Formats: sequence, C-alpha cells, structure tokens
Amino acid sequence: MPRTNLTDARVTALKPRKTKYDVRDAKLRGFGVQVTPSGRKRFFVHCQHRGQRVWKIVGDASDLNVKEARSRAAGTLAAIRRGEPARPLPDETLFEVVAETVFERYERLWKPRTLFVNRGYLKKQILPHFAGRQVAHIDQKEVRKWFATLHATPVAADRSMPVLSVIMKEAEAMGLRPEGSNPCRGIRRYRRKGRERFLSDEELRRLSRRLSASSGRHPRQVAAIRLLLLTGCRRRETLPLRWSEYREGHLFLRDSKTGPRTVWLSSPARRVLDSLERTGRWVFPASSADRPASKRWLDGFWWRLRAEAGLEDVRLHDLRHTHASVALRQGETVLVIGKLLGHADPATTLKYTHPADAAAMEAAETVGAILGN
Repeated sequence: MPRTNLTDARVTALKPRKTKYDVRDAKLRGFGVQVTPSGRKRFFVHCQHRGQRVWKIVGDASDLNVKEARSRAAGTLAAIRRGEPARPLPDETLFEVVAETVFERYERLWKPRTLFVNRGYLKKQILPHFAGRQVAHIDQKEVRKWFATLHATPVAADRSMPVLSVIMKEAEAMGLRPEGSNPCRGIRRYRRKGRERFLSDEELRRLSRRLSASSGRHPRQVAAIRLLLLTGCRRRETLPLRWSEYREGHLFLRDSKTGPRTVWLSSPARRVLDSLERTGRWVFPASSADRPASKRWLDGFWWRLRAEAGLEDVRLHDLRHTHASVALRQGETVLVIGKLLGHADPATTLKYTHPADAAAMEAAETVGAILGN
C-alpha cells in the first residue's frame, strides 16, 4: 500500500480507478485517504487495538483539508489506544456508506452473478429512496412507503427487499441499529402469478418426436436439451459442463447456484453423454472449441424446436420443473426431489408440489368411492 506525505494538492490529484484504493500518510501512521471508483475521497484511520483491526472514517475530503483531517485522525487514534468507545461519525452511518460496507463483506459470500444482480437492485431500486438517510432513522413505515412505490415492478420489488433486509441486519450487527429492529421484517411481498410450467405426457411425446427428427442435423443441441430434461439441471450448469466432471455414472459439478454438487444420472442420461464425441474438454464446445457453448447457441435452436412442437410458451427452465413434477408423480418425497435438483433449502422445492393436486384429487375420489360403498 503506497505511503506519501499527504497534502491538499496530492489528494486532489488522486484519480479514481476501477476498484477503490488507499493511500497512507507518511507523517501519521494509521492515517490515509481512500479513493472510490466514483471519485469520492474519504480520510480514514486504520490500526490494530487489542488484536482487532479498527477502521474508521475521519471525514470526506470535500469537507476537510488534509491538516484538519490529520488532526482529527490523531485524536481518534489516541482515543482508540486509550480504549475509549468509538462513536461513529454521521458520515459513517449514512445508508449508502453502510450499504457499501455490507456489500464489501458479502463479496466473499455471494457468487459473482449474485453480487452483480444485487448491486443492480441497490443502485436502481434502493439507493434512489434511501441515499442520504441515517441508517438508524429508517423505520418500517418508510420501508412500506418505498415498497409501495415499486408496485408497477413487483419482481424488482420482491427481489430488492431481501437486499435491503441484509443491509439492515448487518447494520444491527455493526451496532448502528438496535437489535431486532430490521424494518423489512413482516412486510408481505407482492403476489405474482407463478411462472412454473410443466409439460404433460402428450407434450413430452411431441417434444420427443421433434428432438428425434432434429438429432441428425443438430446432435449436440438435442443432447443438451435431453440432458436438461433427464437431469433437471439448470442451463448454466449444463452448457459449461466438462468431460472431467462426468465419471462413475455421475456429474460432479465444480460449481452450481448452490455450490459444488453431485448429479445422479439415469441410464438414459448416461446414454446421451456416451453418444457424444469427445473433441476437447467441453461437453458442449463453442465453434472455436476453446470455450463452452453460449446461451444463444442453445436458445436459438430451442425457440425453433418448441415452435415446431407447438410449445411456444415453454421455457428451457420449464424442463427442470417437468423433471421435478414427474418425480413427484412417481411418489418421490420433497426431500429427495430437492436433492435431485440441488436445492439448498427444502422450502424451494415446495413450489413443485402443486402438480400433485390432480393426483391427490384422483386419490380422494378413489378412497371416497371405496368408503362410500
């Protein structure tokens, strides 16, 4: 980490980069300035006290000159050494500052795509309403008002709420809000029409016929779709599949939505894989063969295929739903189906239980006929 004798001119000359960076002061140990990608510059102190790291914002470079910031930092460092409780400055407790701290912590917990998506919700749905507010002053009434403003985009609203809830939960852990004060708790999500689509037996037969008719011209696309249906895997788990992950009759996925997992393969699924020529490390290689096939490679073929089969409203992800619904109809438990699909939370699997309603009704009629007579 670079050290320099900080001056007003040098702080002004610091330019933002793609990621935030710190410049330490050569005069006062533990004092420095942080530059964020947005160009914001904040003075800070960073030291060790009783075996723990202490990092505190001293002030914004737009409000303080270096001399004032260094003096304030010296007082803060002395207070830390004396063991005095560190009271956060108002700038530290602004919602956007707390949110950024939380996202920095969760970089190690969230997958890159989850982090990217959640940052989008933070930027577009959350910050426009809460930026500039003290995190401790945000109450449930305000959160309800914010949530109501998103009624036109219920999906974005429902997915933004957990992001806001995480920020508020972490604010409690940081001592910036009273324990148990999460204002997102108890707010009901919007009711949205379920998008789950399950293929009937007749639709499966139509799909199978079109797949067989296309296997000569498009063998790998056909194999990819059959594998999606036979395993219940997600598309982003199937397209980047490596041959090294297929062994002992299983798929040992290096990564999935819930982390590394094992996929048990049926005989038909193994036959699909065994029928493919191994031309490289990828099961479904792109034309250049040095990378896996893209989403577009499969989507274009699927759109044509489903139109030919009269299944225009069926998404590729619905093949995963169909895999689960067939398992359910055959008497498999929710726990087993969750294992098949790689669900980390059994509650996620419950949305697949409603296809069993017809079977339950049929069973009720059968039992009723017997007992009624």
